[in-house]
Amino acid sequence: MTTGDPKPLKGWRILVPRGGPWGDGVAADLRVRGATPVVAPLINFAPTQDPEALTAALGALERGEFHWLTVTSATTVDVLYSQNVRVPASTKIAAVGETTAAALQAVGYQVDLVPEKDNSARGMVDELTALETEPRRFLTLRSEIAKPLLTQGLIEAGHNVQSVVAYRTVGEPALPKVVEDVTSGRINAILVTSGSVADQVVEQFGTLPETTLVAAIGPRTAKDAEAAGLTVHVVSREQTVTALLDAVVRAVTDGHPVATDGHGN
Repeated sequence: MTTGDPKPLKGWRILVPRGGPWGDGVAADLRVRGATPVVAPLINFAPTQDPEALTAALGALERGEFHWLTVTSATTVDVLYSQNVRVPASTKIAAVGETTAAALQAVGYQVDLVPEKDNSARGMVDELTALETEPRRFLTLRSEIAKPLLTQGLIEAGHNVQSVVAYRTVGEPALPKVVEDVTSGRINAILVTSGSVADQVVEQFGTLPETTLVAAIGPRTAKDAEAAGLTVHVVSREQTVTALLDAVVRAVTDGHPVATDGHGN
């Protein structure tokens, strides 16, 4: 996004709620825009509590027993890559959005479908059921806490679906200095990238200062954040980091300390 100011977020301290390569990438994008990123992982990922079921499903996947594999997070990509899973050419891969698709492609997987209009489980169901009018075998890999919307939607459309937990999402306590900075208002904005992150923001920081801008990635995450008890001020139209940071820039350059993008006024 181009603005008159090459560093539109200069002076802003923005909390990045995930670490690792993802967090480093978001921090770099924030620095380009002039912000000071505060990388403070609020969630982490743990192995599934049923590794045998996952191993069996991935074995069936490699043997070509599924027509489709659905992937709804970059963390699932990490699981596939760490297990050195080879997806046969006969199995197509559907990714929930561009971020997940990019993660798949980065480690060598081919992506056959990304929802064009709605980067969500519902959007995937709509496009997959429109594309596949005959019953097909699907493998849906998900987080332990994910709602089974995709699986249920595909089953209701007449498909044969095996749903397997690929990983667990767990909370990670923020450092005391980060908690102090958030509660005192020294953090100007918090990026909320999932319902799990929203839950941890509420649990760890309590009621946020009124001056703290809460920015959610996409309408679905905004809805989950509001359900968790957060007041959301900025919502990106698309579920990508670039769209989210551009939405924050628009809010700041419009002169509103707490503004909205694509979600209300």
